[in-house]
Amino acid sequence: MKTIFFLFLPLLGSSPSWAGQACDTQSYPMSTPVERFKDNGDGTLTDTQSKLTWMRCSLGQVWTGATCTGAPGSFTWQSAQDEANKLDHEGGYAQHVDWRVPHIPELATIAERQCANPRINLTLFPATPTVYFWTATTRRGPGMDAFAYAISFGAEGAKYKSKKEMLNVRLVSGGKPM
Repeated sequence: MKTIFFLFLPLLGSSPSWAGQACDTQSYPMSTPVERFKDNGDGTLTDTQSKLTWMRCSLGQVWTGATCTGAPGSFTWQSAQDEANKLDHEGGYAQHVDWRVPHIPELATIAERQCANPRINLTLFPATPTVYFWTATTRRGPGMDAFAYAISFGAEGAKYKSKKEMLNVRLVSGGKPM
């Protein structure tokens, strides 16, 4: 639990700018610089550090070759898992057939600590809303199996949510689930 707390400490301490995304790179460089990601030219990016491949768009949006269009879908925790499995069974996306909902430390790697509203590099992940996104990490403990962690790309950081809530999803491919 301490690892999760310290991992998200930078996410919890900033407030959003309601006029649009604001990035402060005066004190520290971007935590998700464009140079760290390989654009695969098919709506995906590969993180050269983690070796994970990410969909550039939220599930439900469409990659046009330049940006994400349409509204992201909202899913319960289980329907998010089901959508990833369905995508793989229907032939996958961008030549990958191992899409899944990321675990909390994986999704945290694309949160941009120097930006707010949304807290993500919009050059890499355009049209990302400042809402909660599901992770595959479930809440542990007696009576907690109905909860899973979610990360907000707004100012809220990480929080556990009822698995029945409707949240956004960004799928990941590759690597070993953390």
